[in-house]
Amino acid sequence: MIDQAKVRVLLLESIHADAVARFEAEGYQVESVRNALDEAELIERLDGVQLLGIRSKTKVTAKVLEAADSLVAIGAFCIGTDQIDLTAAASHGIAVFNAPFSNTRSVVELAVSEIIALTRRLTEKNAGMHNGVWDKAADGSHEIRGRRLGIVGYGNIGTQLSVLAENLGMHVSFYDTADKLALGNAQRCASLDELLEVSDVVTLHVDGRPGNAGFFGAEQFAKMRPGSIFLNLSRGIVVDHVALRESLVGGHLSGAAVDVFPTEPKGRGDEFVSELRGLPNVILTPHIGGSTEEAQSDIGDFVANKLVHFVQEGNTTLSVNLPSVALPQQPAMSRVVHVHINMPGVLAQVNSILAEHQVNVEGQLLSTRGEYGYLITDISGDYSDAVLDRLRGMDQTVRLRVLS
Repeated sequence: MIDQAKVRVLLLESIHADAVARFEAEGYQVESVRNALDEAELIERLDGVQLLGIRSKTKVTAKVLEAADSLVAIGAFCIGTDQIDLTAAASHGIAVFNAPFSNTRSVVELAVSEIIALTRRLTEKNAGMHNGVWDKAADGSHEIRGRRLGIVGYGNIGTQLSVLAENLGMHVSFYDTADKLALGNAQRCASLDELLEVSDVVTLHVDGRPGNAGFFGAEQFAKMRPGSIFLNLSRGIVVDHVALRESLVGGHLSGAAVDVFPTEPKGRGDEFVSELRGLPNVILTPHIGGSTEEAQSDIGDFVANKLVHFVQEGNTTLSVNLPSVALPQQPAMSRVVHVHINMPGVLAQVNSILAEHQVNVEGQLLSTRGEYGYLITDISGDYSDAVLDRLRGMDQTVRLRVLS
């Protein structure tokens, strides 16, 4: 059983102060670290920690999870969770939560601003002015109205970008491996090649799963329209940056904006190295797609609340790796959370153990997801350690938590 007053929280990568305030309001002990940690550092710092909060740079590996005996949940204060070994986390009964919607608007606004800046050649005009060059020529500068935007990945960000781009007068095409409903007048492409052939601007909004590594390279850049623009605000590993540089230097692409990189510095002030540095028609930003005060505040509130509710109630709504279960709490009840291997008969076995010890079930909810099941049981009256020992001793048990 976790003593609520002794819950320890480790927050990395400058998690927003709103999250810190939320945890401290519950009496949790919070340690905040500015930068990401490597595997060895993380293992050392997680000793005795129940809740871990990270952003995109910290890698939570199977080795880390194996060593983190006290850890019950991880909060990814961002959209992506590919930096966490979700399968290993589930195998230890550790819930993972993220913020799938909170920074969507911020990423979309950055993409729109970069599309306009590159289409108007503002980066080059700005550099010229700072060097004392007055170049008022309109050559190569265009309105975005009437141009075609190709969106690769039509999820939360891709769909909102689609709507805003249409409102600005752009035509929109999109490609997604899943069957997605087109919003507004957006046109679905049957293949990536089809999208590349028709788009004046191509923007990537895909996840960082291993299968997407090197997804966009020399072959894809060659199929883009001459003079088109490329954006990547998704994951650094999906793009071949050497091939991108060649397409830009050779003049096939007129510009690019990149916010994410295969290898990123651990913290503010560290040196950034990239093949794309020094190109006048390239906008480079330090993974700030979701880095607005509004987005980070929303993310801090959202993920911190998910973690607090998980610790106190055991509910897993919107968990990315465990079955989704939300059982309303009843007063004067004890709650037992049982994470187990998904096999027939587990629920009957749990209830048989409770009945043998004269423990009455007042509320119960079970859900399964892949290999694992998640069971919340509210019980009334007294119960003995022998009951909990029997539940922990079940062959299917992954983790047992008693919340009150």
